[in-house]
Amino acid sequence: MSTKVARAFNTEAADVYDVLLAPVITEKATIATERNQYTFKVATTGTKADIKSAVEKLYKVTVESVNTMNVKGKTTKFRGRKGKRSDVKKAVIRLAQGQTIDLSVGL
Repeated sequence: MSTKVARAFNTEAADVYDVLLAPVITEKATIATERNQYTFKVATTGTKADIKSAVEKLYKVTVESVNTMNVKGKTTKFRGRKGKRSDVKKAVIRLAQGQTIDLSVGL
């Protein structure tokens, strides 16, 4: 058996919307846009290279760096039953100096 791990996405063939799911619009993410950082909810199998190429293709900008984090879903109770929210992967993207993304237009 091979120990190689298959890549999650072939960026030429995969649609950018399979990698980028939604922008994160929170107070903390909005403040980060002043430092040229944008936060997106991304596919859990997406790599940093996939995310970088998807943002560059979709928004026509130059990405300097991509930082990712896996956010574990919280355990919740609803009507006496235990449940769990879905796990989410977020990516914080830093753009080159002088470039911006208008998130109010939407994906």
